[in-house]
Amino acid sequence: MKTALAGLLAAGLLCAVPAAAQTPYVVVAPEPPGQGVCPNGLCQPQALAPLFEALAAMEAGKRQTSVHILQIGDSHTAGDRITGKVRADLQRRFGRAGRGALPPGVPYDGYAPLQVSVAARGWVMETAPLQPPAGAPSPRVGLSGVRAIGTRDAVMAFDLEPGSEVGALGVCGREGVDGKGLSIEAGGVGRELRLGADEVCRRMILPDGARQVRLLALGEGAVIDSLWLDRAGPGVSLSSLGRVGGTLRDLASRDETTVAAELNAWRPGLIILAVGTNEGFDDALDPAAYETLLRAQIARLRSLAPGAALMVLGAPDALRNGATNGCSADRLRDPPPGLAVVRDVQRRVAADLGVAFWDWHGRMGGDCSADRLALRGEPFMRGDRVHFTNAGADWIGGVLSADLLAAYDVWTAARAGAE
Repeated sequence: MKTALAGLLAAGLLCAVPAAAQTPYVVVAPEPPGQGVCPNGLCQPQALAPLFEALAAMEAGKRQTSVHILQIGDSHTAGDRITGKVRADLQRRFGRAGRGALPPGVPYDGYAPLQVSVAARGWVMETAPLQPPAGAPSPRVGLSGVRAIGTRDAVMAFDLEPGSEVGALGVCGREGVDGKGLSIEAGGVGRELRLGADEVCRRMILPDGARQVRLLALGEGAVIDSLWLDRAGPGVSLSSLGRVGGTLRDLASRDETTVAAELNAWRPGLIILAVGTNEGFDDALDPAAYETLLRAQIARLRSLAPGAALMVLGAPDALRNGATNGCSADRLRDPPPGLAVVRDVQRRVAADLGVAFWDWHGRMGGDCSADRLALRGEPFMRGDRVHFTNAGADWIGGVLSADLLAAYDVWTAARAGAE
C-alpha cells in the first residue's frame, strides 16, 4: 500500500514539502559532561517525584496508560534533535507510546520532526508574533504558537517511522464556519471527527499499529491548533513544541482557553521549560521583570496542569561575535552578559518554587564551552556558537536523558530502601 504522503503526491493533492529525515541514531565520540552548580546536572530532583511515580508504576505493570513529557522551548526544541535523543533513550527503557503533540501541518520551511514525516496542502498557516508587546493583538493560538485554518478539502498527512506506530489521534481546534469537521483516514479506514464551535480537543482511536494518518477538512474554516499521536497503552511520549526565536514572553501570550484545553487533553507528567537563550542575547533585558514573568508562568502551568512535575532547563552556553579579547580561540567571541543573568534568575526561581533545574551550561562544560565544542574534530556546535550540530544535539540530549534516568534510579532505590 502506498504511504499517505506518496499517495497524496501521486494524486497531485500535495506539493512536495520537506519531510523528516528518519535517520537512526548512531554512537558519537564520547565527550564527558561538565560539572556545574547542580550535583549530576540536576538541582531539586525531588520535584520530579510525580514523574518518577508514574514511571515506576509503569515499570511495575501497575499503570497501563502512557507517560507524556512536554517540552516548550526555542530553536533548540524546535529542531527536535535534542528532544529526539531524550525521547529515544526514555522510550528504549520504558517503551514507545507515540510521537506526542505536534503543531498542525508544516509550520515553517525545513520543519523536520523525528519519528514522523509531515505534509500538508490547502491549510492557511497563522503564526503568533515573537515577543509580542503587552496588549498587542495576536492570533488565538495554543502552545504550538501556530494554527492551521482549512479550506475545503485541505489535507494533512503523517507518516510514522517503523516502531512508532500509533493507535490514537487527537486534535485540538474548532469547527469551520459551516459546522463541518474533519475526515480522518488511517489503516484504510475513514471516519469523521467533529469539533465544537468553541475550542475543544477530541481523541479518536485508530486501527492498531497505524503508520499513515490523513486529515481532510470537510468544509471551510476549520481550525487546528495542535495534534497528538499516541498509543493506547504504557510507554513514554515526548512532545517538542519549540519556536525559532522563542522566549518566555511568547509562552505568556498563548491563548489561555486553548492552552487549558491542550494541557487537559495531553495530561503531561512532566513539563520542561527550555527558553532563555534569546532573552540572554537581549541587551535590554530587565532581570526583575524576567523573574516576575518566570514566576508567573510557572504558577500558570501549575494551575493548568496540576498533576505535572516541572523542570527548567537553564540557558546553555552561547557566544556572539564582536568581542575584544574574547574567550573564544580566535578572541573574537564572548557570551552575552545577559545569559549569566538569565541562568541566575532561572536557578534561583526554580529553587525557591521547588521546581527541578537542569544545569545545561555546566553540563556543556561551562563558560565558552560553545567554542570548544565547535572546534572538536567532530564539531558538536555549529559555526554560530549557538546551535548544536546533529552530533552535538545527540550528545547533549544523551547527557540530559542520562541525568534524568540517574535521578530516577536514585529515587527508586531510596523508595525501595524506605519500604
